[in-house]
Amino acid sequence: MTYSDKIYSDWDQLVQLVNKWQANGERVVFTNGVFDILHRGHIHYLAEARALGDRLVVGVNSDTSVQRIKGTARPIQSEVSRAALLAAMQAVSAVALFGEDTPLQLITALQPDTLVKGGDYQLEDIVGADEVIQSGGEVSVLSYLEGYSSTSIINKIKSL
Repeated sequence: MTYSDKIYSDWDQLVQLVNKWQANGERVVFTNGVFDILHRGHIHYLAEARALGDRLVVGVNSDTSVQRIKGTARPIQSEVSRAALLAAMQAVSAVALFGEDTPLQLITALQPDTLVKGGDYQLEDIVGADEVIQSGGEVSVLSYLEGYSSTSIINKIKSL
C-alpha cells in the first residue's frame, strides 16, 4: 500500500473501511485540521492521537475551506500536498478531505470511536463532540507542544 492509497475524497469508500475496522474490533480515532506546514507539534499530536486506538483517520480542510477560515493567503501548501504528507506518516491510517468549514458532516458519516483535538481546544469547543458522545464514543483533548504552530512559523518566515 502506498501513501496515496490512504487518501479519500470519496467518503463512502472511507465509511466502508471504517465500518470494516470497527467490525473487526479495532478502535478508530478521528482528528482534523489544516496541517498547512507540517511541524514537530503535529508529529507529536498525531502520534499521541494514534496511541488512543488502532486506526487514526485525519480530516483535512480543502483549499477553499482553508481560504474561508484563514484568508486568501492560505493555505501555503495545496490540499493534495497536505494530504500526501499526512498519509505518508506511519501513525495515520487514512486521510479524508472535506470542503466544509467544520468536519461535522465527516465525523457524522464516520462515527469514530474517539474524537481528539489538541490541547489548545476546550471540550465544549470541539466540533462533533456531542455527536460522538451520543453515539457511545469518547472525546479527548490531547497535550499541546508549546512553541509549534503553522501560524508562528509563517510569521517568522515573513519577518526574515
